[in-house]
Amino acid sequence: MARAKRIETGEVSEAEALRLAQQGDPAAFERIYELHKRRVYSLCLRMVGNTAEAEDLTQEAFLQLFRKIATFRGESAFSTWLYRLVANVVLMHLRKKRLNAVSLDETESNLEDPAPKREFGADDLRLTATTERLRLERAIRRLPPGYRAVFILHDIEGYEHAEVAQILDCTSGNCKSQLHKARLRLRQWVNARPQTQPPARSARAARAKVFGDLEPVML
Repeated sequence: MARAKRIETGEVSEAEALRLAQQGDPAAFERIYELHKRRVYSLCLRMVGNTAEAEDLTQEAFLQLFRKIATFRGESAFSTWLYRLVANVVLMHLRKKRLNAVSLDETESNLEDPAPKREFGADDLRLTATTERLRLERAIRRLPPGYRAVFILHDIEGYEHAEVAQILDCTSGNCKSQLHKARLRLRQWVNARPQTQPPARSARAARAKVFGDLEPVML
């Protein structure tokens, strides 16, 4: 009873809570859930762009964690191991929806995309930062699941290439290749305009200042 109270009040460290959760302690698992639920939900929401789906996927991810937590051996950080589990849950969900999935194990030659078209429509340099943020979020949701996962984990969540590769079970080379192609697609989509008339040179320069570099992206 005293131990459960200590867990509930946060007096037990994450490492100790993890050890107890692996032994089947429900209070310890609840502590792990409280520590990670916001970030897991955030990742799910960024991946699917739908709050109801994100809530369902968060629940599914923690159900999977409950079943598999005893298999964690400490060979990587627990957060990395957990994010790999979450990413698998989300990617399986997206692929079941028959989105245009991109395999994380495809060779770079199979992933080559044509260079982004350098066609721009009329500019509106008065667009607010909120509008541009929404445009970028919509563009991210258009990415195939593999590209999207790499981009979100690296450019938004801040994981290093080696960590992303570990989470998504791919090589660092594939991770870097997918990230590069994701940025190219985002740059193309964010810069696209309905009209085809090239803008004035000064307007194009202003656009480059706003959108020229997507690294890093902070949403």
